[in-house]
Amino acid sequence: MLMAHPAILRGLVSEYETLRDLHAENGSPNAEQRLQDVAYTLCVSTGTGDIDAALIAAHHQLAGARPEDDSLLAAG
Repeated sequence: MLMAHPAILRGLVSEYETLRDLHAENGSPNAEQRLQDVAYTLCVSTGTGDIDAALIAAHHQLAGARPEDDSLLAAG
């Protein structure tokens, strides 16, 4: 399974949690759509089928990530 780079995954989790905390699902259509888009991207990035599982998987992956590891971003 492909795994998202920790920096990307961390950003997605942060954005999702911010949108969720701001209750984007009850806000403007654009905010609601962005929340759904980020949730979908998190699910794809973690290989899960729902946002709760995606957040658990993301937090688990990030717990073992080395923040200074940029090997996946370097040109091979």
